[in-house]
Amino acid sequence: MNWRVPLADIDFGPEEEAAVIGVLRSRWLSMGSVTQEFQQEFAAFTGAKHCLAVANGTAALHLACLALGAGPGDEVIVPSLTFVATANAVRYTGAVPVFADIESLDWLTISPAAIEACITERTRAILVMHYAGFACNMPAILEIARRHQLKVIEDAAHAIGSELEGRMLGTWGDIGCYSFFPNKNMTTGEGGMLATDDDALAERLRILRSHGMTSLSWDRHQGRASTYDVVDLGYNYRIDEMRSALGRVQLKKLSSNNQRRKHLTTLYRELLAELAPDLHIPFHERRGAPCYHIMPVLLPAGADRFRFMEGMKAEGVQTSIHYPPVHQFHIYQQDGFRGRNALTLTEEAAEREVTLPLYPTMQDEQVEWVARAAQNVLRAMGGSD
Repeated sequence: MNWRVPLADIDFGPEEEAAVIGVLRSRWLSMGSVTQEFQQEFAAFTGAKHCLAVANGTAALHLACLALGAGPGDEVIVPSLTFVATANAVRYTGAVPVFADIESLDWLTISPAAIEACITERTRAILVMHYAGFACNMPAILEIARRHQLKVIEDAAHAIGSELEGRMLGTWGDIGCYSFFPNKNMTTGEGGMLATDDDALAERLRILRSHGMTSLSWDRHQGRASTYDVVDLGYNYRIDEMRSALGRVQLKKLSSNNQRRKHLTTLYRELLAELAPDLHIPFHERRGAPCYHIMPVLLPAGADRFRFMEGMKAEGVQTSIHYPPVHQFHIYQQDGFRGRNALTLTEEAAEREVTLPLYPTMQDEQVEWVARAAQNVLRAMGGSD
């Protein structure tokens, strides 16, 4: 469909094309010098001691769970208001995801109180997700983890460039996991990154990333090794040089693009408050400095979301849902993952949430079009007079 305002778009130009062509001409296509440079630059940007590029964000989450020792008999506390990969990564290890509720209808991140209520003698780790690029309450969560001797993983797929108390999200816990999927604040098509300050964890992640091997083809090409051993049941979660080249260019654009997202979000808030006041815009009270990954709104209680989204579609505006709760998916219901405690706020937010378009190349006029479209659709539905 030819959308007047698509949900998302990428900021690619001649720089990205030149970077990929440079890799092709180098004739070294996987896990070489470009990937090493990408990792170093991402580490410098985030302040993490170690960063390791991987095939995608899901691979990052899986490796994080493995590296921290999650396995059969263990439980990992996770949000349900997240992309399914957050919980799936726990299940890949044989551990059980235990779903905790969100903080409120204004703050759609995992609740520290709900986390504490889920802890048992089987709990090994807490896996948080910084929804829309807004920070979870990391000081409170880390205090809970400290008291119960638990590990903390950050799903920072939405939070590339977000900060809390001057510290980048993804660097608060034991391991941070980033995604570079096309709808993220910076993209390599597919791709992801792990971040940690722990030397031993970094080494285990390196081993697990590439078949459990002690050296890579690049090491042997550089004369640093002549053979290898396999010391763990690893995976092929490597990234290629083309994606790393894209990542290096995208990282240079990230700060300015995040500032553009901030401007657009501010404009959205002003226009929607005037034109569609029935819409609730979460994260009114700021915590830290978000990167404004997506633009979520909550419809009035009882509103027909399908009718609203179809109305926006008729206006040429693409919308989405972030997210159907993981615990309500058929596979999770079928397998008995229904949560230990009530997920009342998660379910209400998920029933009412609609995501409006947001991307750095979006124009102010497009934001105004979306806001007026929302006004028209809500008016037709009997609201926002």
